[in-house]
Amino acid sequence: MGSSSKEETATDADTSSGDTPPSNSNLFSEGERVLAYHGPRIYEAKVQKAELRKKEWKYFVHYLGWNKNWDEWVGADRLMKHTEENVIKQQALDKKQGVDKSSKSGRSAQTKPKSSADAKADKEDLKNTVAKGKKRKSDSGVEKDNSSMEKLVKIQIPSTLKKQLVDDWEFVTQQDKLVKLPRSPNVDDILTKYLEYRSKKDGTMTDSIGEILKGIRCYFDKALPVMLLYKKERQQYQDVVLDDVSPSTIYGAEHLLRLFVKFPELLAYVNIEEETLTRLQQKLMDFLKFLQKNQSTFFLSAYDGSRGSEGKGKGKDD
Repeated sequence: MGSSSKEETATDADTSSGDTPPSNSNLFSEGERVLAYHGPRIYEAKVQKAELRKKEWKYFVHYLGWNKNWDEWVGADRLMKHTEENVIKQQALDKKQGVDKSSKSGRSAQTKPKSSADAKADKEDLKNTVAKGKKRKSDSGVEKDNSSMEKLVKIQIPSTLKKQLVDDWEFVTQQDKLVKLPRSPNVDDILTKYLEYRSKKDGTMTDSIGEILKGIRCYFDKALPVMLLYKKERQQYQDVVLDDVSPSTIYGAEHLLRLFVKFPELLAYVNIEEETLTRLQQKLMDFLKFLQKNQSTFFLSAYDGSRGSEGKGKGKDD
């Protein structure tokens, strides 16, 4: 059964099921097969754990056919019973979403591979806007083991940059193309341009901006080989990033944007005061707006033919 969609926007996902159960009732059991909202789509999932937290049931779900990296805790409002009626609803929404997407992107919307491709692409960028933002809203301050994960920074990625993420995913995983390296401007260049931009706008160069940009660079260099590359890009990484070479001098905006999708979970493990976290969130959002404003010059409009042949670790499992 193909993954399906839901028309409402990501931020409406928490109110979209229409039949939210009482918070103290355990509607789903461990091992149960369900349908789960993730952003504007509905996926088949399996409840692996069920826990009562602060008088609300939370469920740890695995999206069937997806890498375990997507497993997450969700509230009952994100789940539906796996009934024939709900499956029909899932398929109808998927068909509608497919039509809507094809009119914007020019890609075929009637085939299963397209639906699957868009579903993965949506997960790539909606992982930040829905799963992370929603979890922070619904699960804040829960058990000690999960408290760090619940202080996630909510970073709303601008819509045009979300489209960039979708195109990025499709170029690499569906069209077997790669970003031609080294990129110009590279990540270091972009960070420098942003510092100059802020200095002119503010009339001064603040230490805090400089420190945040150093942090972004450090996170990028460390995270790139671990979580920012598709499998098809790994051989290229081995070829171009040699000893003592920083990825931030080789890669550009395409990979830097992927970092912002990952920032919420990365920052969850940092011991930061809530007030500082809020300020950091504002700075990161401002940087994203800067990327958006310079999107045509910072990002490639087309990628080069790829030499890779492997699949992406965050995509479908066999």
